[in-house]
Amino acid sequence: MLQGARYTSTTTPSLADGWRLERLTAPSRLFGANGLRTGPDGRIYVAQVTGSQISALDVETGLLETISAKGGEIIAPDDVAFGPQGNLFATEPMEGRVSTRGTDGRTRILRDDLPGANGITVHQGRLFVNECRVGGRLMELDLNGGAPRVLLDNIAMPNAMEVGPDGLLYYPVMGTNDIWRIDPEGGEPERVAGDLGVPDSVKFDSEGFIVSTQVHSGEVLRIDPRTGERSVLATLSPGLDNCTFVGERLFVSNFTGEITEILGGGKTRTTLPGGLNWPLDLTVGEEGNLYIADGTYFYLLRPGGEPQTLGMLFSPGYPGFIRGVSAVGGGEFIVTTANGEVTRYRPADQESEVLAQGFDQLYGVAVAPGGLIATAEFGTGRVLSVQSGQVGELASGLHQPVGVTFGPDGTCFVAESGAGRIVSITGSGVDTVVDGLDKPQGILVRGTRLYVVDAGTKLLISVDLETKARDIIARDLPVGAPPGVIPKPLRGIPPFSGPQGPFAGIAAGPDGTLYLSADADGSVLAIRKAE
Repeated sequence: MLQGARYTSTTTPSLADGWRLERLTAPSRLFGANGLRTGPDGRIYVAQVTGSQISALDVETGLLETISAKGGEIIAPDDVAFGPQGNLFATEPMEGRVSTRGTDGRTRILRDDLPGANGITVHQGRLFVNECRVGGRLMELDLNGGAPRVLLDNIAMPNAMEVGPDGLLYYPVMGTNDIWRIDPEGGEPERVAGDLGVPDSVKFDSEGFIVSTQVHSGEVLRIDPRTGERSVLATLSPGLDNCTFVGERLFVSNFTGEITEILGGGKTRTTLPGGLNWPLDLTVGEEGNLYIADGTYFYLLRPGGEPQTLGMLFSPGYPGFIRGVSAVGGGEFIVTTANGEVTRYRPADQESEVLAQGFDQLYGVAVAPGGLIATAEFGTGRVLSVQSGQVGELASGLHQPVGVTFGPDGTCFVAESGAGRIVSITGSGVDTVVDGLDKPQGILVRGTRLYVVDAGTKLLISVDLETKARDIIARDLPVGAPPGVIPKPLRGIPPFSGPQGPFAGIAAGPDGTLYLSADADGSVLAIRKAE
């Protein structure tokens, strides 16, 4: 069912006798928070790219309503705007299109040839859109389906924009770190302000000043459009995405799903708490701490603590949208990214070293005691090895491989999600270890036990590798898609990310605690033997 805006399972996870469950992080109420727009009804409409949905937030009551659900006709929306009749327009950058949703709930596509479609605004019944990509365009769309009228092209990643009180269209340019304006009728653009904190939105307050979020610095700036002079309204965490006014009240969004109200004197108030956006793979470091790959964020989670950001998409040295992760000691991690790279990541030093690249949808990654890296290439059905700068092929012909792990004897195990089985890879070939599963994703071997997260059946399964006996440790886990929902593929947003997909990862602590990514509700779970 839909609870607020985020899917939760209809029942609490149930555990086998002798096991207990603890939520280490609270479920998130949004799948991140991107574009914001105040609707005709006074609610804030929130576009969620990775969540592939649009929600409406009542800032007085805190109630959320899902307007366009995951699996629906609007895919990975990034920004929204409203027409004079109350119809909603949404940009879908992963699809390269703009759709409109009428007040009757019906959706239709306006255009599907706008790669990176992102910022969107309506002025006097006219619809303006830009493409957040290198070489992007800013254009007016014909609501009757005619060819777009291009105002500008070759822009370095423009984003959320607005027409000012002077009738000019103001837009931030992330790639050049400044804000520009242009007459909606055309002409030469004019630079308004530069040397910012990577601006990604522009709105106007009641006095005609620009308000702009800065994704890199976390600042919310107020800028005089006449002089370019600026002041800092508030400083928050990096990852700010957009802003909107409800009357005189200013609200900003963050990739984490947090909605914050900006008060006077630099003060802020949390309207909707943030959380994990899309927890994917997990790993435990040599010191026993848990690390979380959350796509655009990488977190450290100490026992009894809150997630601590070690890196994010716009911080120096961040490798990109992280999907698979394996701690290798000394503060280093081997990660796979949605851009098809295997990277050595040192967050403390803000450094990344690409070890191999050019692959088709890498997921899980594991490192053998001798240093050999194994990773699953979902798109081609291969399992690859990376060592000393050389790339090899451990297996091919698999159906959607996802999770990877090594056993104590060096055997490589792979979750073949499309075939519903776990296989082992040895010098003699590929052998089935466990079959009859639905969508196995995260896997882990401890001693003679293989642990499998089956996102299709929402089970955590333990398999004795010697006898092949199976035990179900947990049922009704908040992993995978909601019942009856078939998520649409997320194609990614170059240059930020390649194709994105689900991955319910698993890791184990030194004491045998099992950690799971509950990607359906944005939390991380700990499952332990009962004392």
